[in-house]
Amino acid sequence: MKKFTLRINKKPHTVEADENMPLLWVLRDVLDLKGTKYGCGVGSCGACTVHLNGIAVRSCQLPISALANQNITTIEGLAEKGDHPVQKAWLDVDVAQCGYCQSGQIMSAAALLKSNPNPSEEDIDNFMSGNICRCGTYTRIKNAIQQAAAKK
Repeated sequence: MKKFTLRINKKPHTVEADENMPLLWVLRDVLDLKGTKYGCGVGSCGACTVHLNGIAVRSCQLPISALANQNITTIEGLAEKGDHPVQKAWLDVDVAQCGYCQSGQIMSAAALLKSNPNPSEEDIDNFMSGNICRCGTYTRIKNAIQQAAAKK
């Protein structure tokens, strides 16, 4: 086991873990940040999405040994009071049903709007295609992203 210092949600965290441990498990099991979800474990569903230097990435595929000097943002750190425009739009549009995929969906949507503040429907579909919602709330997800974009 090695010690790693990770910068998560603007704060340094020193953890002791195997160098190949995925960031997802460091977040959930070591640091008790439960907002990032385990979905498939192979990077296909998007439930574990976090931001790495502002870019949406799958935390289940990132070994902690590759994350030194990187800025990691989880759903808990997206907005201190949970009032990020995407989070507000999610509530306004009533996106969530079961809610399991929502932190990953929100993190992807926030990254999309950061890189493209005024996305077209096609842009949204393309960017969000890697995030699976088992409840099928894709129309509401798209509406919430459009609403968040309009308020930025």
